[in-house]
Amino acid sequence: MKKPILKKIIILLLFFLPLFFTGCGIFLKPEKPQKPEPSAIKSKALKKLPLAQYPDFIDQSDNQSLVNAIKQSLIYYNRIPEKMIFYFGKDFFCAKHIKKSIEIFLSFIEKNPTQKQLNQFIRNNYLVYKARGRKKDFKVFFTGYYEPFLLGSLIKNSEYIYPIYSKPWDLVSVDLSPFSSNYKKEPPFMARVDNKKRLIPYYSRKEINSIKNFYKKAKPIVWVNNRIDRFFLEIQGSGIVKLKQGGFLRVHYHTSNGHPYKSIGRYLINKNQITKKKMSMQAIRKWLKNNPLKIDEVLNYNPSFVFFKREKHGPFGCLGVKVTPKRSIATDKSIFPKGTLGFIKTFMPLKSEMEAPEKWKKYSGFVLNQDTGGAIKGTGRADLFYGNGKYAEFAAGHMKHTGDLYFLVLKKAQL
Repeated sequence: MKKPILKKIIILLLFFLPLFFTGCGIFLKPEKPQKPEPSAIKSKALKKLPLAQYPDFIDQSDNQSLVNAIKQSLIYYNRIPEKMIFYFGKDFFCAKHIKKSIEIFLSFIEKNPTQKQLNQFIRNNYLVYKARGRKKDFKVFFTGYYEPFLLGSLIKNSEYIYPIYSKPWDLVSVDLSPFSSNYKKEPPFMARVDNKKRLIPYYSRKEINSIKNFYKKAKPIVWVNNRIDRFFLEIQGSGIVKLKQGGFLRVHYHTSNGHPYKSIGRYLINKNQITKKKMSMQAIRKWLKNNPLKIDEVLNYNPSFVFFKREKHGPFGCLGVKVTPKRSIATDKSIFPKGTLGFIKTFMPLKSEMEAPEKWKKYSGFVLNQDTGGAIKGTGRADLFYGNGKYAEFAAGHMKHTGDLYFLVLKKAQL
């Protein structure tokens, strides 16, 4: 962005300062049922396959979890306009069509078909699109995420000193698209107003952690006893806190400070602290535990900071519906169609290899595209949700395998 243009934008935004101080802001407009031209990346993200290249659709998870996941996507499609457009590469379909695609698939799998019947049903009725993947090998790089457990207290004390913050009152979400069509596809600008009444970027992670009375800006939801646990809660996006006072509290992603996500795993690899081959969430935790004086340096490398909200149920993905273990994936929502039916082929660690996974099993199954993430960018990335518990933490922390990602949509002739 050129400085003169930025200066004009900031001047115009200052006219809206009264809104900021009354708790209002300029937010992104809701999605409208229109058909914009696909971006160059989006138009090449998926390739329609001929029948001869359809994969063998072998589903290795239980049928009921797939039924549950599909019903969650239907909740999303019931909320949005029927004419909203979703791109599958160069092709496009309206929300009504995709909803019908999912409904027909749901009706069929509820009959518990054989693998042969399922494959024939898909070949007869569905178009299949394959994700382009990474440039170097045309494969999708799969990682995993899960819902962590943390120990916490509703009251700060000598043990529970690390706050999980709610959204700050001075955090402003600014939609720049009204100023120029160049910003229509840009995320909102997360900002604050300083004491000179200038609109500036919101505090970074390092700044937030250094402000002693930040709790006056963002009310703590709960206090936890481990800052490393808190950091990884931000990465996962949601978690369950076991309270010292008794019971449990569920927290979920609300918003962020708007700073770009930077991987501390990549930072440690570049610093020759952990090899790429041995990199995992568990390896990072172990390194941080063994190097306590370096914790601030490493965590602050990632300037992005997440703010949370309480939830009675969940966990929820970016579509506002529940995510299902081994059925929900997170992808780049600016590229791949949201809420749609997909199919993956990759690898999972064996449960018998819980300490150091050396053995992996081939895995394939149907999924729903129901989430996104700060680190999940481009046509070659996908994140598989594992649920909660020891295996979920283990598998999500170690999963880093390539594979294939497909999306299915009903042929128009079958409507």
